[in-house]
Amino acid sequence: MWAKNITGNFANVIYSLNASHLTDVVMRRSKRMILDTLGVGLLGSRTDVFQKMMQYSKIYSSDISSSVWGHQDLRLPPLYAAFVNGVAVHSMDFDDTWHPTTHPSGAVLPALLAISETMPEKQRAGGLDLLLAFNVGIEVQGRLMHCSKEASNVPKRFHPPSILGTMGSAAAAAKLLGLDSFKCKDALAIAASYAGAPLANAATQTKPLHMGNASRHGLEAAALASLGLQGNKLILDLESGFGAFYPDYLPQTLPSLQSYSWLLEQQDVAIKSFPAHLGTHWMAEAALAARKHLAKSREALPSDRIKTIVLNVPDVKYVNRPFPSSEHEARHSFQFAACSALLDGCISVESFKQQNVSRPELNELLRKTHLEHSSHNQPSFNSLYCEANITLHDGYTFSERCDTFHGHWRKPLSQGDLVKKFLTNASTAVSMEAAESIVNAVENLEKLEDCRALTLLLQGAESTKDQLKHRSGAF
Repeated sequence: MWAKNITGNFANVIYSLNASHLTDVVMRRSKRMILDTLGVGLLGSRTDVFQKMMQYSKIYSSDISSSVWGHQDLRLPPLYAAFVNGVAVHSMDFDDTWHPTTHPSGAVLPALLAISETMPEKQRAGGLDLLLAFNVGIEVQGRLMHCSKEASNVPKRFHPPSILGTMGSAAAAAKLLGLDSFKCKDALAIAASYAGAPLANAATQTKPLHMGNASRHGLEAAALASLGLQGNKLILDLESGFGAFYPDYLPQTLPSLQSYSWLLEQQDVAIKSFPAHLGTHWMAEAALAARKHLAKSREALPSDRIKTIVLNVPDVKYVNRPFPSSEHEARHSFQFAACSALLDGCISVESFKQQNVSRPELNELLRKTHLEHSSHNQPSFNSLYCEANITLHDGYTFSERCDTFHGHWRKPLSQGDLVKKFLTNASTAVSMEAAESIVNAVENLEKLEDCRALTLLLQGAESTKDQLKHRSGAF
């Protein structure tokens, strides 16, 4: 029986969905999301913000522990493993992005992998269990986003993963822990009291904490619900509940289980080719196209010929940073994306290192750069565009526009490009042999009998069979 309220409806669906509901499209897309998230997480495990959070988390101890990605000799209590691995995923803003706007995977996957290592021996989570719980967490985020028109645009108040990721992590954790529908309600209610972080901390080292906290708090909400802690049973129905985050929130029930329709089947995610805010990917492609008017791909840019650079972009204030002074500000700057692409003919992880951000030649281009906002260029990842208009000192002008960048859901990365990105990222933290084994494990995830084999590979192990025999625990 369907519940008579939205919260009950969500809880019943979370509890009742099973592996038979997963379609081939959902399985394929979610595996791509999982592989990409693991890769950017491994890369992120070498960042300064990750190191700070790892040092902080070491002060906590527990008889039960979970893996820290990219670190063979370090284990943390499950909540803090979920936290630091979530921070790693978003530490460089390199993780996937959905529409309406959020980063869906980073809050869910670290929580699930942390749980998978701590479950009793007779209840070990396999790859199919992980896939199902992961998709439940993604689905809950997507459905909640679709209850608000405000959520369709680039946010202005809250960072979406801090709200939606917390709810998705709680739903996914509740599913993997096998909570009944009553406790699923409580998990969602508890998670809502952990949710929300202001967007003002974008472009700082604090922003990745939003993802880590979403993963940790969702897991904690599910764990507390499993112990009987109760919350408001109408948390998704009330303006004073989840409606507090979105003034135009209009909750809707989920589809019937008899023929369940997943949002991920209808709408794929964007997977980034360089670590920065998604809007800058349109800007980079427009600038790279414009560069061809001045220089061949390997030629130096004759920047002294450029008089002005005018960028037509949507009005997104926190991505308007004329002179970024740090890697995190550079990741949130239309101006930096355009000028870095023009100067180097590409944008990569290296572009955001401090020595490249502070280059005099880059600052010279930034001083020539101005933004314009057209009224019809709305800040929606489904419809925005970016345009680079360049005027030379001799009066010659040219313009290039990007409507859909490579990696957007309308122009997805090929599987080969995705695997290449993963291997490049993962090999910064684990051996190439371990990285290739992770690719194989994710591609065949539904056949994996024990998810601990995957977490061992994420730590850097190249052989897992013997080590699995010595792992035990209970959350």
